Parts: sequence; structure tokens; C-alpha cells
Amino acid sequence: MASALINVPAKAKRGDIIEIKTLMSHIMESGYRHKASGEAVPRDIITSFTCHFNGAEIFRADLFPAIAANPFFSFFTTATESGKFEFEWIGDKGFSETASASISVE
Repeated sequence: MASALINVPAKAKRGDIIEIKTLMSHIMESGYRHKASGEAVPRDIITSFTCHFNGAEIFRADLFPAIAANPFFSFFTTATESGKFEFEWIGDKGFSETASASISVE
């Protein structure tokens, strides 16, 4: 079972530059490895990550097999208003995970 860790400041002053950090627990199997029997281990990766703030996309990343297990993202944005960050990870084999966090801007 995948799980997300999200770090978003609870409060910020209008105009502050804030850092957002996310970590998704996921094996990220590249599809290039083989078992001892010679059988290929099927690819199972997260293929995209997006972050929306109050409905507007503010960050997007497309992922590929070379990304390490448990992908970590850190990015910055400007605090302009109070609202909600929504995070979404999509991957192979129907993988889909969401998380959210709110911020209060003074």
C-alpha cells in the first residue's frame, strides 16, 4: 500500500516564498531487472505527479524508469492566498494516489 508524506507550512505571510515537499512510498520497479529464473520483473512505476492549488496546476513532473524508489519532490511557490494544495500521483497498473494540505495566508 502506497503512502504519501506531505510537508506544507500551515501558515505564511502573503508574498512569502514557501517550500513544499512530498514523498511517495513506491517500489518504482523499472522493468529492466530479471528474476533468478530469467523472467523479467514487470515495470511498475509512478508516471506522473501533479500539484494543484485552489484548482490551478502549479507543479507537474513526468517520471521514467530511471527514477529511484520512493520519489521525493521539493518545489517552491509564492503564498498569495489561503487555500488547499491537492497532490496526485498516477502510475502503472492502475496506481493512483491523492493527498491534500491546507495553508492559511495572512
